[in-house]
Amino acid sequence: MKIAVTGLRGIPGVMGGVETHCEELLVRLKRLAPEVAITVFARAPYVPAGAREHDGVRVVPVASPRSRSFEAIVATFNGVLAAKRAGADIVHIHAIGPALLAPLARALGLRVVVTHHGEDYRRAKWGFFARQLLKLGERLACRSADRLIVVSPSLTEKLRKAYPAAAKRIRFIPNGVPELPPVHGDALGRLGLTPGDYIIAAGRLVPEKGLHDLIDAHALAEDPRTLVIVGGADHQSRYASELLSRGGERVRFAGFQDRATLHALFEHASLFVMPSYHEGLPIAALEAASCSTPMLLSDIMPNLDLGLGRHHYFPVGDVTALARALGRPAADYGVERDALLSAFDWDRISERTLALYREIAG
Repeated sequence: MKIAVTGLRGIPGVMGGVETHCEELLVRLKRLAPEVAITVFARAPYVPAGAREHDGVRVVPVASPRSRSFEAIVATFNGVLAAKRAGADIVHIHAIGPALLAPLARALGLRVVVTHHGEDYRRAKWGFFARQLLKLGERLACRSADRLIVVSPSLTEKLRKAYPAAAKRIRFIPNGVPELPPVHGDALGRLGLTPGDYIIAAGRLVPEKGLHDLIDAHALAEDPRTLVIVGGADHQSRYASELLSRGGERVRFAGFQDRATLHALFEHASLFVMPSYHEGLPIAALEAASCSTPMLLSDIMPNLDLGLGRHHYFPVGDVTALARALGRPAADYGVERDALLSAFDWDRISERTLALYREIAG
């Protein structure tokens, strides 16, 4: 069986929730079924030139502009054509923007799996026309894909109700708790941080991540801990520039960090905060959970899907409520790591995904 994967920027070590999802999943799939050939058709600007392998998974760059508006659709178009030329049995498309190409993949005779990572049309960066295209991508995924994987249980039920004819083809398979690599070196010393004396947030510098609310709440609470924001911007934007201008001694922008450094940062943080307005099933929160980091999250449905106690959540966009929550002891936000590991286990997720591939391959 030959599986082609497209829609993502690339692997390994490429910033983004979809990219982390694919890196965790595809390597495990290859270990489970060494006879299955897996090829990622990645966006050329994000990966080294030329085909290469990562833990048995082939990564092949395809032509793509580095453009917020066009890179996903152009790269996925090229990825689908490349999948056909490579003789793929199944093409697995990630995210609803790239899912606009699901009908093309079907027309070329490919079996199609789409993973719906979240309602991207709710992202603040998109204008009216882009949002309509993303909604169309969701509809086409529901109507054209042989199977639609959805990472959030609440979104799964929502889509089954909205598309009853596709209900049996819509499957809930969540993100998992990532396996972060061992800590190496003195990551905290390099960044000038003291264990237990900082709050961490992680995500791209885009409005829907709500990092501006966290900076405001941190100042309002007069929190003595350093606020460390890990992540960068895919593309230059006014929002990212304005956010970065608020950095200083008490608010540190650490930029993109490798996964071993992220492990160290989560492990020694006083608190992880996710103030997002939009998520799929939040991988950054699952990464924090893997390190037993206390967690405080906005009360959007994908965050609630993690199943933490009600005190772990604050009303999204409510800076005053977030400031009050920051004033409570970090120990109040401790998590049951083993329970989350059991509910969001990548090995079981990989087994279910492999079974789904075999199901539609006949």
